[in-house]
Amino acid sequence: MKVAIASDHGGVNIRKEIKKLMDEMGIEYIDLGCECGTSVDYPDYAIPVAEKVARGEVDRGILICGTGIGMSIAANKVKGVRCALVHDVFSARATREHNDSNVLAMGERVIGPGLAREIAKVWLTTKYEGGRHENRLNKIKKYEEENL
Repeated sequence: MKVAIASDHGGVNIRKEIKKLMDEMGIEYIDLGCECGTSVDYPDYAIPVAEKVARGEVDRGILICGTGIGMSIAANKVKGVRCALVHDVFSARATREHNDSNVLAMGERVIGPGLAREIAKVWLTTKYEGGRHENRLNKIKKYEEENL
C-alpha cells in the first residue's frame, strides 16, 4: 500500500504522528506538506492528495487540518475520491468496510494524537466488504460519470 499524506498549518502535529505510525507499519507514503506554522489554504494540500488517489498513483490519502472539514470538502470535489471525515474508531472501520473510502480526513483541533493514530491504524488495515455495499458505490460512480 502507498499513501499520500498532507496537512495545512492546523494539522502539522498529527500528520507527523501518522507518518511515524506508517513507518512502524511499513507503509510507504508520500508527504505533500505543509511544513509551516503560518496560515495556508487547505485546498492547496487536499486537492493534490485527492488527485494522486484518483489517478491511482497512490492507494489512499490522509488529510489533516484543524477540524478536517475543509480538507474533506476539497478532497471530495475530485472525481473518484470518497473522503471520510472521521473522529472515532467505529467510523474509521465503517467507512472502509461500507464505503470503501480512499481518503481519510481528521481534525487536529478535534482529536489528539493518540486517537488519531488509532483511527488511522484501523482505517489503513480495514478491508472493504463489498457485497450489499457495492450497489451503493456504483450509484455514486454512475453519478460521477454522468454529471462531473
